[in-house]
Amino acid sequence: MNTFLDRHADKIRGVLSCFDRVVLTGTLPDLCHADAMARFLGTRQIRLFDYPRWAEPFRDTIRTHAEQLAHEHGLTIEFIRRLKAFRKEERIKAIVAQRGDAPGLVHIFSAREACPSYKPWRDKATGKTVLKPTDGKCLHYYFYVIDPALGLCYLRVPTWAPFRLQCSCNGHGVLARQLTRKGIGYTLLDNAFVEIADWGRAPALADAWDVHRLHRQLDRLATASCPVLGDFPAGVPWSGMQVEDATDVVCQRQADFQPLSGALTATAIHAVKPDHVATFLGRKLTGRYQDELGNDFSTRIQGTRITHHLGPAALKLYDKFGLIARIECTANDGPFCQHHRTVEHRDGTTEFKLAPVRKSIDSLPVLRHLLGAATRRYLDFLAAIEDPRPGLRAVETLATPVHEGERSYRGFNLFHGPDLDLFRTILRGEFTISGFQARPLRQHLPDHSGPQLSRLLKRLRTHGLIKKIGKRYKYYLTTLGRTVATTALKLRELVVIPLLTQPGVA
Repeated sequence: MNTFLDRHADKIRGVLSCFDRVVLTGTLPDLCHADAMARFLGTRQIRLFDYPRWAEPFRDTIRTHAEQLAHEHGLTIEFIRRLKAFRKEERIKAIVAQRGDAPGLVHIFSAREACPSYKPWRDKATGKTVLKPTDGKCLHYYFYVIDPALGLCYLRVPTWAPFRLQCSCNGHGVLARQLTRKGIGYTLLDNAFVEIADWGRAPALADAWDVHRLHRQLDRLATASCPVLGDFPAGVPWSGMQVEDATDVVCQRQADFQPLSGALTATAIHAVKPDHVATFLGRKLTGRYQDELGNDFSTRIQGTRITHHLGPAALKLYDKFGLIARIECTANDGPFCQHHRTVEHRDGTTEFKLAPVRKSIDSLPVLRHLLGAATRRYLDFLAAIEDPRPGLRAVETLATPVHEGERSYRGFNLFHGPDLDLFRTILRGEFTISGFQARPLRQHLPDHSGPQLSRLLKRLRTHGLIKKIGKRYKYYLTTLGRTVATTALKLRELVVIPLLTQPGVA
């Protein structure tokens, strides 16, 4: 079956998938939680009630260093008196347009913002003094830098212990630096490539994120902006706070983009239901789920935007410059995503199982793969409805019995009855990601016995709708099975049922 990109290949200039906005946090293991801070102070014979007095010299050191950096680069630290008074990104864009994109310090903002802290507390019952976490406010510095490898990025440095750092960069800016080093020409508008001399090599460069090199680059930025880090020997481990993966479909002309954008937008508005979002993101919905789940549609100056959100994750579809259709998958919490990996238990044993993604930046390649897979599932879903003719032809073929040896396996009716319930079940998000077996299917198909489900699985395999993996009795939908089932179910909801419910239809 032709995919959306295959059908419109003559209108598409190129397709690029890469990280977009990446926000990372750096924590000091010596200070990152109350018990660690208490141990750190205890080893240095510092009373817990002297924690504020101990932290004040570090605050003054960071302030003095920031003022010195500003003086050396001929800058003035801009204090933000009212948060959200303006967008820092717009101010930086204007400064870069004036100074150029040469590597170096661009600007420094300062603002009083919330920060984690600790307070001493004495337990009268036990007579012991401990530190408890609390919220406070302190001065934060935003160091905006054009890095030779990361491009334009910022490092947010608080002036109060535990000094939780935050760094933000853009994957398109990183890729632009890589293309420049490889001698590949490009045109970058805002954070989107409208032209690349070699569209074939760009995706490989976008995938080649060297995590060890990234760690060294982050440490270099942190050391240059936060001089107190040398006093804490454990270093700064970095973890993902927000990661966005964007897939851009760049059209040849704006006249070609409008029909494609209209088809995708109309399909996403009418066909994507809240429960489908879980399928795209590879999650299992249960009755205990309490986070937000739904769709949002908005019209901006730049164009339309559709957001499908599930808790801390979201899928977005919007246009850029009337030329690019961008599908963006965002994870605001890395462990929300799951993959198969080796898990080490507290007793020392290990197990290979489905588990949340680790927060460390070492998991960025894994997270990139998972977010990209969610984007592809979303685009394939839209493509199956955008042009249902191939799916309809396959649906007609699936209704025909198939012979294997002396046995005959009847076809499927995806519009009614038990076959409809079966396909609704195997299209659930948890089965799409981790496959399915007969026993879990019985939980959703209680009217089927074990032998009946075994025969159903045999029929699905014979028609080429599912495939068996390895020597286990676990099955996955094939590309044919997923496309046909999606097409049939959506046509039933969007076409067949509305037509039958019209007045005058018996």
